[in-house]
Amino acid sequence: MKYIDIVVAILIVSLILLMIIPIPDRMLDFFQLLNISLSMIILFSTMYVKHALELSSFPTILLIVTLFRLSLNVASTRLILLEGKNFQGKVIRTFGQFVVRGDYIVGLIIFLILVIIQFIVITRGAERIAEVAARFTLDAMPGKQMSVDADLNAGLITEEEARRRREEIRREADFYGAMDGASKFVRGDAIASIIIVFVNI
Repeated sequence: MKYIDIVVAILIVSLILLMIIPIPDRMLDFFQLLNISLSMIILFSTMYVKHALELSSFPTILLIVTLFRLSLNVASTRLILLEGKNFQGKVIRTFGQFVVRGDYIVGLIIFLILVIIQFIVITRGAERIAEVAARFTLDAMPGKQMSVDADLNAGLITEEEARRRREEIRREADFYGAMDGASKFVRGDAIASIIIVFVNI
């Protein structure tokens, strides 16, 4: 467990350095493709999870990926402002040409629609869901623990089973609490991303 904590700490420090140290255009393209790939992997992984605790590390993964995306936004903004028309980032250029197709008014309208969908619908909705889930989980926690104690006193479960259920209840409460905090971090990232895009434009 200590090695995992050390790896996570090194990864976070590396992402912070990515905001400070300039990187070449090709490396930026690689990191952006990596970010898209990681996002797809996480999306498909969550679709096949039947219980929240099957992916209990999801809040930590979400925070790291969000910080990675924020670092890429800062790095790409630095290159765009420094290089201007000489910017050679192929991923950003290709995506911009595909969406805008030479018509900047259409591109601006699409951008505003994406902002509304991302910030108001997805981010706000996810934050509210995480907040409500955390509140209901914490409210139901004493009742679940009393149910485990009642089953144990009635002889329906063993001491080992009761210990396992209490640990599962605690982990579930920790998970939803962490998701509530992670959703607020994602909301801040969404606001920062919108500001960064306006600066780039």
